Amino acid sequence: METFFIRALQLIMSLSLLVLIHEGGHFLFARLFKVRVEKFCLFFDPWFTLFKFKPKNSDTEYALGWLPLGGYVKIAGMIDESMDTEQMKQPMKPWEFRAKPAWQRLLVMVGGVLFNFITALFIYSMILYAWGDEYIRVSDAPIGMTFNQTAKNIGFQDGDVLIAADGVAFDRYNEKMLTQVADARIVTVQRDGNEAAVYIPEDFMQRLLTDSIKFAAFRIPYVIDSVFVNSPAAQAGLAKGDSIIALDGISVSFIEFLEAMGKRRDQKLGYNNDSIDLHQIALTYIRAGQEHTAVLKADSAFRIGVAACSPAQVMPLITKEYGFLESFPAGTQLGVEKLKGYVNNMKYVFSKEGAKQIGGFGTIASIFPTTWDWHQFWYMTAFLSIILAFMNILPIPALDGGHVLFLIYEIIARRKPSDKFMEYAQMAGMLLLFGLLIWANFNDVLRFFF
Repeated sequence: METFFIRALQLIMSLSLLVLIHEGGHFLFARLFKVRVEKFCLFFDPWFTLFKFKPKNSDTEYALGWLPLGGYVKIAGMIDESMDTEQMKQPMKPWEFRAKPAWQRLLVMVGGVLFNFITALFIYSMILYAWGDEYIRVSDAPIGMTFNQTAKNIGFQDGDVLIAADGVAFDRYNEKMLTQVADARIVTVQRDGNEAAVYIPEDFMQRLLTDSIKFAAFRIPYVIDSVFVNSPAAQAGLAKGDSIIALDGISVSFIEFLEAMGKRRDQKLGYNNDSIDLHQIALTYIRAGQEHTAVLKADSAFRIGVAACSPAQVMPLITKEYGFLESFPAGTQLGVEKLKGYVNNMKYVFSKEGAKQIGGFGTIASIFPTTWDWHQFWYMTAFLSIILAFMNILPIPALDGGHVLFLIYEIIARRKPSDKFMEYAQMAGMLLLFGLLIWANFNDVLRFFF
């Protein structure tokens, strides 16, 4: 329950900030061109508002709605979510949206998207300035990676070190690398000291979309940080700095070792078979570059009595610090890469598997960490700002992109679409968006229960 509230709080804080910035973009451009904004509302307020006020000598009412699904600004003289068609029947006023030149109206409509994108770039820049950039180059992974079953089905093996896709070397494990793998014909890996080729089928990304487990993860070496006094490991002669590489002759990482011992414990509890001593194990470990073997007996809880080094101590981390001015071009580059990756992955949404992966607020909340982490909070907020900017510029009526599309048509054709057409288009767009919203959250419900 605590995890739920932490994630929910992060989601609400992040979306509230991004909605304010998005609607603020529309508001500022509208006021720049002397267009009256009748209402600025955070969250939606059907039937009633939680709070509202109107400053003296101001045309704008500021409000807080009760439905945390977004927000809006009601701009005078345009057909929007309020569907205020009566206003459009009145004589045109000079301070209305419809009275302004098309280029000004275009800037008002793209203001929200522009502000969201700039916000994302700024946040990424400040993340790099405050925390720097830290990552592991996939080709430097000490004991390779572990892969999900879909990846194994086409030829990847646990322990493979990812080298290149169609000859282009991998850098870090992120969305870009996954796209490189999915779009490649051949992925080169290092396996048992030699290079091997894995042939990628054309529908590999569609197969991955059906998985609940991500494509791959780093295998963390099991390096001993300390040995408990009188523990099985101490009695067997293991010491700090030893690197355990195999259990009973089978190569293991730190996680794989724990999983193997957990299976032994479950087997002991399930069958209580005394004919085989499940506590007896043989460990292969490296000390000072030399391979050694130790036979020992784990305790009743199937522990050997050591503390492992943290991943940061044993993985080859690359760290880059950024000065204040350096952070802006680097943050801009990072934001543009995130946008390119997101746009590229949109093509998978239009497949059967992709449609099933569309998620609602539950999916969005799940990308936030289960414990409060400001670095991850701002990183996810920047990414959501990228998504919000891109989704809003799609040429769908009721979204900013729909209004932009009709304005571009007006500039080219030199005539406006009729108010009746705009009204019907707005209604159709809203029905489509509500349908997508229901579908996305229905998928969340299915994932939760099944």
